[in-house]
Order: sequence, then C-alpha cells, then structure tokens
Amino acid sequence: MKNHTLDLTEINQAFRQRAATKGWQAYHTPKNLAAAVAVETAELLEIFQWLTDEQAQQLKDDQDAKNRVADEVADIVMYLTELCVRLDIDMPTAIAQKINKNATR
Repeated sequence: MKNHTLDLTEINQAFRQRAATKGWQAYHTPKNLAAAVAVETAELLEIFQWLTDEQAQQLKDDQDAKNRVADEVADIVMYLTELCVRLDIDMPTAIAQKINKNATR
C-alpha cells in the first residue's frame, strides 16, 4: 500500500467547489451531511454484505471491487470532512483525542 498524506483542506476545497458548481451547498447542513455519511457507509457495507471474511480479503485482488470500495471510502471522507468544517471540529485533533480515550479503556 502506498503511504500518502491526506490534505483535508484540499479535499474539502475540491468538495466545496463541486458542490458550488452543482448548487448543492444549501443542502450540506450538519444533519444532511451526517445522513450522507450513513448512506455512504451503508453502500460500503453492501459491497461486503454476503461475503465471507476470506472473500472480503480477496477483494484486494479484484480491481473493480477495490474501485467500488475506494469510491465509497472517498465519499465518506468527503462528507465527514465537510461535516467537521460545518461544526468547527478539527478532525486530526478529534482523532488524536479519541485514540487517547481508547488507550485509557
């Protein structure tokens, strides 16, 4: 796996530019963005729904399946990033704090 750094600002700028072009920004309320995350997560789960663990692992060798998974992952990240912007949540800080909370359990 290649190790690339995510630039959340760049991701969000591209997301917002596309939304502005399509006139979608009015719909990007926190509630709607949370719903979009749930829908996209369900679409990701659908890919794996009836697979065994072994079959799911083998998706890494099926480029079409990997592309479908990647599309859903990208949608989830874009919606989560915009949700964080709308609610003034610093995602890297939130993740670091959650990792620390989990470490104390």
